[in-house]
Amino acid sequence: MTKLPTDGRRTDRKAPQIGSPLGLAVLCAMIGLLTVPAGLEAEILVSLQDDPPALADHMLDLSFDAPVAKREIESALQAGDPDLAGSFLDLARDRSVAVDPALAGQVEAAKAASASARHAIGSFAQGLITGEPSDMAGLAGTAVGDLFVFGDIRDALREGTRLATGQPTDELILGLACAGLAITAGTYATAGAAAPVRLGLSLAKAARATGRMSARMAEWVGRSLREVLDWGALTRAIGGATVTGPVIAVRAAREAVKVEKTAELFRLAGDVGRVQAKAGTQAALDGLKIAEGPRDMSRMAKLAEKYGGKTRAVLKLGGRAAIMLTTGMFSLFSWMLAAITTLFGFCASCKRTAERVTERLIRRRKARAARRQLALAAA
Repeated sequence: MTKLPTDGRRTDRKAPQIGSPLGLAVLCAMIGLLTVPAGLEAEILVSLQDDPPALADHMLDLSFDAPVAKREIESALQAGDPDLAGSFLDLARDRSVAVDPALAGQVEAAKAASASARHAIGSFAQGLITGEPSDMAGLAGTAVGDLFVFGDIRDALREGTRLATGQPTDELILGLACAGLAITAGTYATAGAAAPVRLGLSLAKAARATGRMSARMAEWVGRSLREVLDWGALTRAIGGATVTGPVIAVRAAREAVKVEKTAELFRLAGDVGRVQAKAGTQAALDGLKIAEGPRDMSRMAKLAEKYGGKTRAVLKLGGRAAIMLTTGMFSLFSWMLAAITTLFGFCASCKRTAERVTERLIRRRKARAARRQLALAAA
């Protein structure tokens, strides 16, 4: 741009460039469309990492609506799981999500059929005899068997015999059965104060027997049992069960269990029992399938306290992400940093663009004023 001084001479000065800062602002805006929403989401997740119910609420806000509810309810009914279908129906009602009345009627009918007397008796007997519950009635049978020692002795004898004869043995079930024998005596002595732990051990055995315990959880339980049990005394406990009966077997099992090292294992069992008490048997088994350690199970217990019977639906939708962050903290902080950097770059570019536009306007006004002065002087 050319500036005319008052003496009539022309002096060339380079005009301030607007293209560079404006282009940078546009580029930052385009990048911000990706990074800023992700950064805001990362900030929300980081703030909720220690609050499992709030984390689940956030997940449901993003993923649960009428089509999802319809799809999951129909899928559960087709799979013959009315308990899960009922959990999704309850969740939909709680969050004011519309569900077809006809579909809701199918869920209620399926739940009624599942709760029929004939089905309940059969499920109770299956849980009592095999220790593999499929529903609440089956768990009742399993719990009764374990509470009266029969279930733990059954499992200890079966796995102990396999161990003695060199057959494939599930040491987790064997160890949990013996730990159960020890806690059963404590349950009787404390008038049921240890009942959640007792129930949790029964569920852990059932989850292991039915393949519904995650590999990492099984690994953690295995390590705990190696610390908790004296395997020499355990062999004597199995022998006692075969010869002297339940009473002596309980005493022998208590000798095999190192009580001072049971705190972590029994805390896990207590959390499993609390999930069952608040959300039901299937929710506890689903939790053991998802959890990778005692910390996960503790978070699920908090989730079950809020959601109750809706817990299964929440776990089905979110999996482990419903209780804790599954994305690495480094990745989350990277998105947050990228969003902050992009916003800073956009603001700085806009500021610089505004400054250069202002400089150009000032130069033009000065040039017009100079031309007017020259015109007046010539006149």
